Amino acid sequence: MLDTTTQPPSVGLSTVPRYAGWIGKAARSGLYRHTIGLLVESRRVRLAVLAGVPLFWIAMLHIGPILQMANISLLANYPPQPDKSSEYTLANYALFFSDRLYFLPFVRSLIFAAVVTVSTLVIVYPVAYYVAKIVQPKNRMRALLLLLIPFWAGELIRTFSVIMLLANRGALNVLLREFGFIDRPIPMLYTFFSLSFGVIYLLALYMLLPLYSAIEKIPTPLIQAAADLGAGPWQRFRRVILPLSKDGIVSGCSLVYLTAVGVFAAPLLLGGPNSVIFPEVIATLFHGSNDKWPEGAAFSMIMLVVSLTTVGLFMRVVGGRSVRLM
Repeated sequence: MLDTTTQPPSVGLSTVPRYAGWIGKAARSGLYRHTIGLLVESRRVRLAVLAGVPLFWIAMLHIGPILQMANISLLANYPPQPDKSSEYTLANYALFFSDRLYFLPFVRSLIFAAVVTVSTLVIVYPVAYYVAKIVQPKNRMRALLLLLIPFWAGELIRTFSVIMLLANRGALNVLLREFGFIDRPIPMLYTFFSLSFGVIYLLALYMLLPLYSAIEKIPTPLIQAAADLGAGPWQRFRRVILPLSKDGIVSGCSLVYLTAVGVFAAPLLLGGPNSVIFPEVIATLFHGSNDKWPEGAAFSMIMLVVSLTTVGLFMRVVGGRSVRLM
């Protein structure tokens, strides 16, 4: 018979498996018991460590720089100078509303980001649907991998590839001339077209992955049932596929818009004098002289607040309460 009087072993370091050699010596050492051993035994310590790392990351690398930028935006001069006192003022924000030179690029950036977002959604949605529903399940990862290969290269490399594609002697003009559609090159670089084309190409991945994830979760029998009930392709898309992929649409559009509104490298390489957007203006303020740092920080805060507010309203109106970021 079993001995029911035997007490269960206590949970602690005594229950830790005994190891031989130097591993066992390290596990039985005092240093281990007061460091890793304490982490293993205490649930509170484990939770503190697991929560502390991401909180530290968010506070020091995200919230901290934003708070510092907000503080600089309220200063009269920055960096601090020995012969001048740093006073807080709202003149840096008033400059944005008083000078048309700054306001027009700001509005242009918002419109540009909205157009890029809608265009990316229209272009990428059929691709995401094809990979998620038309391609056989065993080949979906291969198809998705083929779509992701161009994004393994850096942003500058992909931007220069757009330049080589749209230049006067680029691949597109050469192809059109070989087929006899044009007699002279079409100037496509340094225009809003080249800038929009390049940004859409750079940001397509941010739209593709959320859409693919949302469309893949739509039950295929549900689409087949709609077809059996007499719904045509457009009705199936409008009443079944589109509503069920709403989370992916909201997530993809939010990511693309927030990235497009602050894009910087592509406008410098693909844009022209008539396509200056607000991030270029902010960069000019920071790169000009030290006296312009507060104005640049104020303009950055305005762009941050407006873009986040716009995305928040979009998520509220389109996504509703049930929307989830992918």
